[in-house]
Amino acid sequence: MIYGAMKFSIGGSLKLAFRPWVEGLENIPAEGPAILASNHLSFSDSFFLPAVLDRKVTFIAKAEYFTSPGVKGKLTAAFFKGVGQLPVDRSGVRGAGDAAINAGIDVLKAGGLFGIYPEGTRSPDGRLYRGKPGGLPRVALATGAPVIPIAMIDTEKIQPPGKVVPKLMRPGIRIGKPLDFSRYQGMESDRFILRSVTDEVMYEIMKLSGQEYVDIYATAAKRQIADQAKRAADELKAAEKAERAREAEQAKRAEQPGD
Repeated sequence: MIYGAMKFSIGGSLKLAFRPWVEGLENIPAEGPAILASNHLSFSDSFFLPAVLDRKVTFIAKAEYFTSPGVKGKLTAAFFKGVGQLPVDRSGVRGAGDAAINAGIDVLKAGGLFGIYPEGTRSPDGRLYRGKPGGLPRVALATGAPVIPIAMIDTEKIQPPGKVVPKLMRPGIRIGKPLDFSRYQGMESDRFILRSVTDEVMYEIMKLSGQEYVDIYATAAKRQIADQAKRAADELKAAEKAERAREAEQAKRAEQPGD
């Protein structure tokens, strides 16, 4: 009931304000389990996708969204529960991965739709990054559920980092045909199979999205970008310090009496 009310209010508002376009809606099954594997451009991806579907989609979210104290914390928790998000404790990397996998398996065993971002985090620059061979293939092989590749289009342009007010524009959603990996069931411990499944899904997402593909993890790219920004800031700081020193030296010489 809560999900239905939240979907009606939030989903209806998003569709009315942003008018997202959708291709391939017929590829979402009317019933039964399926994994929706999407690229990840924006925080809003987890809201736009459910807004255009008739069925509930369950994503995972940080446990902190559900446990923050005070009135604001309770409202935040109610919001995320209402839009179909499940809390996952990310205090430990390995534990977080296992928790996400188990959550996905439970959703699929109950016949639901489980949404997942194979990149593991939002793209830092709009490009498509290497998928992580953990959650997606393990959940798919453990359940036998089909994987439906999905491409979010232009959602990062609606509210870029640092912008508070979203830009009213039409994002897009392309939904690909289901991928069947049942031939690999029982091989969840084979890292080569996990990588193969992940790469096949990412290739389909790339075709749907038209994004440039980068064969490194998005987390590594974010570290590289942060390191480059820090180096640039350090270089600017050093240049400013040198300029101040030069100006001080010039001023000192100007104050000295001539011969």
